[in-house]
Amino acid sequence: MTPFLRKLLGLNWLLIANMLALAIFGVVAIYSATYMRQDPTAAEFWRKQANWVAVGFFAFIVTSLIDYRWIKWGALPMYLAGLFFLILTRFIGTKVYGSRSWLHLGPINFQPAQLAVVAGIMVLALFLSQFRQLHPMLRLTLCGAIVGAPCLLILMQPDLGECMIWGPVLLALLFVGGIPLRYLICVVLIAVAFIPVAYVELKPYQQERITAFINPDIDRQGSAWAINQSLIAIGSGGWAGKGFKAPNTQIELGFLPATAVHNDYIFSAIGEQWGFVGGIALLSAFGLMLLTCLFVAYKASDLFGLLLVIGISTLIFTHIFQNVGMTISILPITGVPLPLISYSGSFALMIMFGLGIVNSVWVHRKVPVR
Repeated sequence: MTPFLRKLLGLNWLLIANMLALAIFGVVAIYSATYMRQDPTAAEFWRKQANWVAVGFFAFIVTSLIDYRWIKWGALPMYLAGLFFLILTRFIGTKVYGSRSWLHLGPINFQPAQLAVVAGIMVLALFLSQFRQLHPMLRLTLCGAIVGAPCLLILMQPDLGECMIWGPVLLALLFVGGIPLRYLICVVLIAVAFIPVAYVELKPYQQERITAFINPDIDRQGSAWAINQSLIAIGSGGWAGKGFKAPNTQIELGFLPATAVHNDYIFSAIGEQWGFVGGIALLSAFGLMLLTCLFVAYKASDLFGLLLVIGISTLIFTHIFQNVGMTISILPITGVPLPLISYSGSFALMIMFGLGIVNSVWVHRKVPVR
């Protein structure tokens, strides 16, 4: 048996099946949330997402078959590319919902912040695995610098949602990377102490989102409109939902924001059309994916592979928690997409690339570490 065939047969097929099922369901959910709109651009959302999924699956297979240890050579260039695109976005980026976070390069439209966080995970995993002998305080400081540069550029957009993703990812990597718990507790306490200062520095619309989260009744026709309509949509779905492409829904009648129902509020649309059963099935599929990733982390042959899988798993979990949390009013609205489900083609590509790294750790778990 050739090495290529051995790798192909050794792929984690549970992870592949789970990922494809979620991605295909995401295309269906986007179609169901946008098919009734008269805007011809909206009718293309599901097709564009399907194209990105196809490209992402190709990237997933290629990444799975390449030894993840080669990332050591590509992590820093990818990280620097992410910083370059973030700086470029600052000057020529497209403004969406008050945030200059999207970059148009010819036919490609993407958020550099999503590239930066995946590249940041790769660099942090490399650093924490290669410099274990350094003093914990020095390691913590340098990790803060690695994360600080892209975070500052993302905050300048401003994109609070993508910036918040870094917190859990960094803490998870530091914990698994061997930083003592007492240092991590200090980091969390310092971050909590800075919350009031951070709130003052937020844009007015961001402060309104937090106010609406704390008290949804304060401005039902204004800042709290979206979150209240999201709760109504999910609640009206009941046990089994109103059905695929059901008429007279919050989606069709336009109560959910038409510009965001296929990305930020896709879980609200799923809750209304597929009900409690559909929502639980979706979350269970995500749970199975995360458990599969954790099993791969357990089987990793070295610390570098372990850190890569933990970082990507935390990235996916944080996106799921923030997106679903904001639609059911347990978190403020932050505009974070739901992995593989929301309309966000470049993000689907990044997630599939990250899962390809996870699969590569699985495929090469028995390859001797050089």
